[in-house]
Amino acid sequence: MISTKIVRFLAISAITAGLSTVAQAQATRTWVSGVGNDANPCSRTAPCKTFAGAISKTAAAGEINVLDPGGFGAVTITKSITIRSDHIEAGVLTNAGNGIIVAAGATDQVVLEGLDFEGLGAALAGVKINSGLVVSVIRCTIHHFTGNGVDLTSSTANARVFVKDCVISQNAGGVNVQGSAVANTGSISNTLIDGNTSFAIRASGAGNVVAVVRSILTNSPTGISLVSSGTAVSFGPSNIVAGSGAFSSTVLYK
Repeated sequence: MISTKIVRFLAISAITAGLSTVAQAQATRTWVSGVGNDANPCSRTAPCKTFAGAISKTAAAGEINVLDPGGFGAVTITKSITIRSDHIEAGVLTNAGNGIIVAAGATDQVVLEGLDFEGLGAALAGVKINSGLVVSVIRCTIHHFTGNGVDLTSSTANARVFVKDCVISQNAGGVNVQGSAVANTGSISNTLIDGNTSFAIRASGAGNVVAVVRSILTNSPTGISLVSSGTAVSFGPSNIVAGSGAFSSTVLYK
């Protein structure tokens, strides 16, 4: 009887220790470096090599920071998280699939800041949003994708994508807002959307809206594409638009 109790105690202790190790592996802040290694704990002094390697070691609502220039690869995001690079080049280079996929929960918020997305003329979308409440794309460049630079096709009702201070160029489409059986919103500010071969912005489906302020939409055959009762709103007026299509309405500054 005593030996049985000891065995059970040791088993429970081992399980508890294992759970503690898993919890400790989820840091609120992690780092990646061009000379890192995904076998590392992704700490400041022992960074990981890729975003995919770091995300599994970063807690929900945590942050992945970029230490130095490098190519950090594609990643799928399934939780609230921030991926940030300050003042240095952080590449998301891919020649297949999508750059970053957001497949997060209905209340999750994702921030992508300071990243350079390169599709090499072969990958699909730069930022592909399948679900999640809010995705912010800030100070990013997105180019050479065969699909859309930013593609919001979320199944989450009232999902929103904020695109600020970005350059989105030489893709098939610029920014697409197209809810999956729900209504979603895209907000674009201080952004250049140039030279995309199909359209600069598109809103597809009733209730799906793209709002644009202080931005330039140029060198695409269609500047503003509205499909199946989608709408586009200009704030200001403060935008430069070339190509076919027009805003549904203009809201003046107050």
